[in-house]
Amino acid sequence: MVIHERQPVLSGLHPQEPPGPRLPRAVKGALIGVVVGGVVVGGVLVLLPPVRHTVAPPPAPGPVARAMTAVGAGVSVALPDLAALIGDREAHLRAHPRDAQSWAVLGGAYVEQARRTATPAYFPKADKALRTSLQTTPRGNVEALDGLAELANARGDFQAARKWGEEALKQAPKRWTTYPLLIDAYTGLGDYKATRSTLEKLQALHSGPAVKASAARVYWDRGWREDAAASIADAAAAAATPPERAAFLQQAGELAWQRGDREQSLRYYEAALAADPDEHAALAGQGRALAALGRVSEALRAYQEALAGRPAPRYSLEMGELYEKLGLGGAARAQYDLLRERVRQAETGGVDDELVLGLFEADHGDPEEAVWRLRAEWSRHPGIPVADALGWALHRAGQDEEGLEFATKATDKDHGGGVRNALYAYHRGQIERDLGLDGPARRHLADALRVNPYFSPLLAPVAQEALTALGEPPDEGPPPEEPEPAVLPVAPVAPGTPRTPSKPVTPAPKHSAAR
Repeated sequence: MVIHERQPVLSGLHPQEPPGPRLPRAVKGALIGVVVGGVVVGGVLVLLPPVRHTVAPPPAPGPVARAMTAVGAGVSVALPDLAALIGDREAHLRAHPRDAQSWAVLGGAYVEQARRTATPAYFPKADKALRTSLQTTPRGNVEALDGLAELANARGDFQAARKWGEEALKQAPKRWTTYPLLIDAYTGLGDYKATRSTLEKLQALHSGPAVKASAARVYWDRGWREDAAASIADAAAAAATPPERAAFLQQAGELAWQRGDREQSLRYYEAALAADPDEHAALAGQGRALAALGRVSEALRAYQEALAGRPAPRYSLEMGELYEKLGLGGAARAQYDLLRERVRQAETGGVDDELVLGLFEADHGDPEEAVWRLRAEWSRHPGIPVADALGWALHRAGQDEEGLEFATKATDKDHGGGVRNALYAYHRGQIERDLGLDGPARRHLADALRVNPYFSPLLAPVAQEALTALGEPPDEGPPPEEPEPAVLPVAPVAPGTPRTPSKPVTPAPKHSAAR
């Protein structure tokens, strides 16, 4: 009889399930190692801190996106980014010519390119792009209206800028980017009440760096120098991009220069150029400050670089006057010829440079022509700078009494002026001196040198000479003594009579009997 050996039943195995095949010893060892290893690894993973899944930051915007954001907000943009945006929108519009928004973006980019490089040929292109946008979408197209207002400001046509800006606000009163455009337009038109009220509305809607920069300009024109400096410093600190920061630092440099701080203005200009080497206005400002510090060779190089990147007529005037101060008449005349040529080129792009041309003609050309040009400019844009320039041109043409009327408009708060500008004070002082008004002349010439002793390489020394020639004010002696107040007699009071307060006695008016 064969005795069968009983097989143990393993827990978890069905009783009827046949046993599996036997595994070789080596395979059994490998499996045991895997199991043990898994347990060990699992224990280690339990001890490790949990893995935190971090989301990668979004990629930085490219040049086209950066430029589109800046153009839409009305702030400065890097020139390479601007060129990329223009190329991108031009290519897009060749395939989609009915895209009104892209036409508006392209028009705004053309305006910025013209402004940054002083290339007037971009202005007609901007005008065509913006009007195409408006024709494609006539209603609700505030982007095109803003662009047209910005274009008009850049051309110096402040009446058109006001028209387009006010139309944009009618359609979108809460669009904050329109308000800085209107502030510039109202300032150019001499409507300082509207300028201030528009700034208040803007500040109620938005508080970013561009708003602070607009506020700084308005504060400066009102004579609030400390507020203006603080506001533009805040704008520069909060700027989102290097080109935007460079523009605000350049504006801070201008304010420092206007108050006669050569060193501080130079630091601001250098910081602006460190942020954006293509900020050509800062290069011209650097030339101005370096000349005032006696670093003439560096000043000339800065002006040359500024004119190479942005051939603005005003820079040619400043550089020509520096050459003239150095006794380099031929070099000065070359810059003055370039100034006239650049003004003519700007006219082809619809740019109004009559103000700088009028100042040039008054001092270095034909004063009668300056009067003719600036009278026409005053009829279009009766702002403080034009009042000053016209008053000076009239003086240079021998019409001092009318010249003083305009010089007074530029410098008296009662006439809308308020900014302390050394050049304006100098012009008024010289006109008063020629009219024999020695006291006011002395006061305004001294004020010019007190505000900014370096305001012009040519005119600041003349101001000092004129002030010296006027001499000290005459000694008028001590002020007359005030007469003793009359003592009115008091009626005697009987003893025991209660005293009642009497009405104050009003002295009789000091009028002469004869009228």
